[in-house]
Amino acid sequence: MTAGRGRARRPGRTGRPSRPGPAFRAGPDRAAARARGGERVPPGLRTAAGYAWRLVAIGVAAYLAVSVLTRLELPVIALFLALVITSVLRPPVDLLARGMPRSLAVLLALVGSVALVGGILALVWTTVAAEWGRLGDELHGGLGRIDRWLTGAPFHLHPGTATDLKARIGDFVATHRSMLLSTALSGAGRAVELLTGLALAVFCSVFFLHSGDRMWTWAQHQFPARARPVWERAGHAAWHTFAGYTRGVLIVAATNAVLVGIALAVLGVPLVLPLVVLEFVATLIPLIGSPIALAIASLVALAARGPVVALLVLGLIVVIGQIEGHLLHPLVLGWSVRIHPVAVALSVTGGAVLGGVLGAMVAVPVVSVAWAVINALRHDAPED
Repeated sequence: MTAGRGRARRPGRTGRPSRPGPAFRAGPDRAAARARGGERVPPGLRTAAGYAWRLVAIGVAAYLAVSVLTRLELPVIALFLALVITSVLRPPVDLLARGMPRSLAVLLALVGSVALVGGILALVWTTVAAEWGRLGDELHGGLGRIDRWLTGAPFHLHPGTATDLKARIGDFVATHRSMLLSTALSGAGRAVELLTGLALAVFCSVFFLHSGDRMWTWAQHQFPARARPVWERAGHAAWHTFAGYTRGVLIVAATNAVLVGIALAVLGVPLVLPLVVLEFVATLIPLIGSPIALAIASLVALAARGPVVALLVLGLIVVIGQIEGHLLHPLVLGWSVRIHPVAVALSVTGGAVLGGVLGAMVAVPVVSVAWAVINALRHDAPED
């Protein structure tokens, strides 16, 4: 007993389980975090930072691409026009090639399209020349009617506001003759560039129509074998969307032009054929093209037929817009182009800011093609 009591206790052996120290309570995750230097960045912030620098890289790449394309404006526009010509003439060329050599089919399609466009332009010129004298008298009388209308209620403007327009235009031309001359010379140089681009576009379209499939096959074989199926899917989706959009927008533009021509002829507005051609060309710019063309037609109607007819022409903007948005676009373009109207509006605005009228015209097909390619690659991607 005495010996048992006198036995010394060993340190650490109290009979109670020892508590784990702080190093054990920290756990492996916290210990690893401390080993990395005590990182305190939340996971959400790390994810946002990862997306942010990727978006910055994409934005820089897009800016550099736009800068390069802006410097190469002429060949880029020529290539775009060549693709448009190819997408429009490819079906008749394929049809003609069933009964004749493909080279002859391409030649007949190009000659026929040039003859059609040239005939329309010649008819427009003849119409304007034939109606020019009568139109001058109508515009002179229309300015008088507009002047009387503006001097009355509710405008109460100074008499002669509209009838003095011709004299004011003459004074402006006399005062700014040198500036107008330099502008005309620069416009002539621009016209030469456009003709050069058009010739280059026709030259490229000949080869695209004749041997476009072989050119695409050759381009595919320049990539590694593993990447060829991906490029095949992307190219098929891009061409299907671009060709469908081009043919569809031409059908929509032609339908709008016919409807506007019938309405203007019924209302007795002069220069129907030139205004119809203007409506056709302007409809190629989505959302804003057709209203601008109809606004110009309403000005002609205001000068020639008075405010009532001009208001009726302005009403066509609403009618044509409803037909185009709720009938023509879903029926003609819905099977090839599926982008939201908000995306269309933003694309047209961005294209106009970057490239003016041409930028507004090419913005929607470029965005449509890009979205189609993304969808094709995303849906056909192999699952892990």
